[in-house]
Amino acid sequence: MSVKCGGASEEKVATENEQNLCDKVKSDLESQTKKTFTTYTAISYRTQVVAGTNYFIKVDVGDEHYHLRIFVPLPYTQNPASLDAYEAGHTAESELSYFSN
Repeated sequence: MSVKCGGASEEKVATENEQNLCDKVKSDLESQTKKTFTTYTAISYRTQVVAGTNYFIKVDVGDEHYHLRIFVPLPYTQNPASLDAYEAGHTAESELSYFSN
């Protein structure tokens, strides 16, 4: 299956790769939400190819689910992945879709 530039992929089950991306931005999320997450598990994800890749990842934080938008720049930039936006208050059944800041 090919993904056109700018289009979001189908939702897929999160793998170790998506969990690692979430782990890289966990401290940023905790800082922005002023919360500490003891449960923090990537559940599913979608990707969007831009000048790099946006990952939309559903994360179980215990009493609710967060949707994270993590930007992974192109490798040649040598820049790290970053938390671009998040949405709180989701459930396991919430649809994971595109969102902006």
